[in-house]
Amino acid sequence: MVLSSAMPAEAQWLKTKTPGIPRTKDGKADLTAPAPKAPDGKPDLSGIWRTEGLAFSLDVTTDLKPGEILPWADALAKERTGRFATDHPLYRCMPEIGPTYNMSTFKFVQNAGTLAMLPEGGPYRQILIDGRALPEDPQPTWMGYSVGHWEGNTLVVESAGFNDRTWLDYSGHPHTEALRTTERYTRKDFGHMDIQITYNDPKAYTRPWTITLPATLMPDTELLENVCNENDKSSRQHFVISDDDKRKAQAEFAIPADVLSSYAGAYDMKMAGKSVPSSVVFENGRLYVVPPGGGKLPLVAESETTFSSLGAPVIFRKDASGAVTGFVIHTVEGDQEFERKR
Repeated sequence: MVLSSAMPAEAQWLKTKTPGIPRTKDGKADLTAPAPKAPDGKPDLSGIWRTEGLAFSLDVTTDLKPGEILPWADALAKERTGRFATDHPLYRCMPEIGPTYNMSTFKFVQNAGTLAMLPEGGPYRQILIDGRALPEDPQPTWMGYSVGHWEGNTLVVESAGFNDRTWLDYSGHPHTEALRTTERYTRKDFGHMDIQITYNDPKAYTRPWTITLPATLMPDTELLENVCNENDKSSRQHFVISDDDKRKAQAEFAIPADVLSSYAGAYDMKMAGKSVPSSVVFENGRLYVVPPGGGKLPLVAESETTFSSLGAPVIFRKDASGAVTGFVIHTVEGDQEFERKR
């Protein structure tokens, strides 16, 4: 009882019913109901959204071919990965998101002229939809400058003016101040939205590329405050990396192509008691996990059945006959189980 009475109001909001949303007969949010409209007749994107962008947050360049990343940018990404991303802005309590703000959980608050974006782990961002153009020569900032316009039911957002201090992903892929992004937000129904993001940085990459993130509304909850600087001990102090760790990150165990290709196929990822389609692909001599939501996680071989993806162990299982039955990814948040489809 003492603990309950001492619980802050913010924690209580996590279970408060969101007013004004359609519900099924059992009281649950009806995520398949029609998308809401703003007073001006445009789609209302307001709400808390979670994207399925895990693979892209780890490596946003998986759709690029060898040579499409300029040599200096490719070398810098490999150098950062070799240090296990310990110099990521996140570990220095700096804004961690920048041009990748929508690969997480965020809240949209919309009115006639502005769409406010409140990311779960970073500074706010405003998208001005009042008809203005992007500034021609802006002072570079962490979040850049964003303007939007409607094309039918899709909000198209153009952004520029980023500084070059953020990373595009946890693999360390850099960008320059020449980066421009184009986002397209399409709310398909009440609880589902498609997000397309196009990156264009000719000083670091030879061509623009586009990724797609499905987003799901999170009703009956609220964002909680997250202040990195309240922790007086930097996360970097807890990293202990030996020379052997560095050698493993830079050297890959040689496995015959026929063995690697035997892991490729369709899998079911176990999430909250449900099976979500996933797959493993073998391309250009390397294995990749394709999780729900798209993108590809490159796997570095450490033995015939043990791999890693940015330091997370990935272990394949086989039955008595040697057939692959599934694999598990060990993460800080818990194990992610994948079962191979028959």
